[in-house]
Amino acid sequence: MKNIKEHIKNKEFKRVYLLYGTEEYLKRLYRNKLKEAVLENSDSMNLAEYAGKGIDEKEVRSFADTMPFFADYHLLILENTGWFKSAADFADYIPEIPDTAVLVFVETDVDKRGRMYKAVKEHGYICEMNGMTEQELKLWVASLLKRENRKITENTVQFLLEQVGTDMSRLQNELEKLICYTMGRDTITTEDIKAVCSEQLTGKIFVMTEAMANGRRKQALELYYDLLALQEKPMGILYLIQRQFHFLLIVKEMKKAGTDKSSVASALGVPPFAAQKYLSQADRFQTEALQRLLDYSLTLEEDVKTGRLKEQLAVELLLGQ
Repeated sequence: MKNIKEHIKNKEFKRVYLLYGTEEYLKRLYRNKLKEAVLENSDSMNLAEYAGKGIDEKEVRSFADTMPFFADYHLLILENTGWFKSAADFADYIPEIPDTAVLVFVETDVDKRGRMYKAVKEHGYICEMNGMTEQELKLWVASLLKRENRKITENTVQFLLEQVGTDMSRLQNELEKLICYTMGRDTITTEDIKAVCSEQLTGKIFVMTEAMANGRRKQALELYYDLLALQEKPMGILYLIQRQFHFLLIVKEMKKAGTDKSSVASALGVPPFAAQKYLSQADRFQTEALQRLLDYSLTLEEDVKTGRLKEQLAVELLLGQ
């Protein structure tokens, strides 16, 4: 991302960019930054945008090969083409992109062994966008709030991330709610977050399994009914509980082997603060109990799929263990 900022600052663009990964906010942000910088104030005739599979490669080439209209560049934005997961012939065109065209691909999944990826890597610039680190997120949150004359402590930002998660689009939406809610005040507190922010589903699953670990079956069931009232699907909840048990078993094995928190976070694909929560919760379960619960949840899932149990009852039976 730093390199893209330099390209924009110096007005020295690569012929082709690939922005890919799981963080939609960052992909959208840098797509728009490139769009604004490449086009400047030029006519919309110099912009072509394509999305989805089935894009006509010849049409894309034709537009790129055409001289821009009273401007330095044509800009082509291509999103979720699927070309980076298949043997697209467009790879042959990448080295031939004229100096008057800039192509920006925005993708979720790519095959790094594919011809398209290799062609862009050789002739353009690739940026993987899978979200910021925990510290970067905290600084980003603080900077967004500062623009609105709001302050927040590091502990409160930590609480916000635990409640809302690390998806940047969701975080931005929750920050907008907090800014409106705290109109007339300059400091955001944990009480403000509790009052207006929507807790992510995985956070509620954490609390639910914590209740199970402590034998608080009534609390676990009450949390489950709250989720049903919010239109969450019973099978979706069951899958997340299964995932939680699976993760906790992995964590227990890694902890037994002396693995550090950052390695646990990497193995689970979660931020370090979330890894700490898994480490703490894993201590509340015996390995045998976790394995039994996971096996029972899989049995209940099979019973639902074969029609022997209703979805809602299956989860109730699991939470009653």
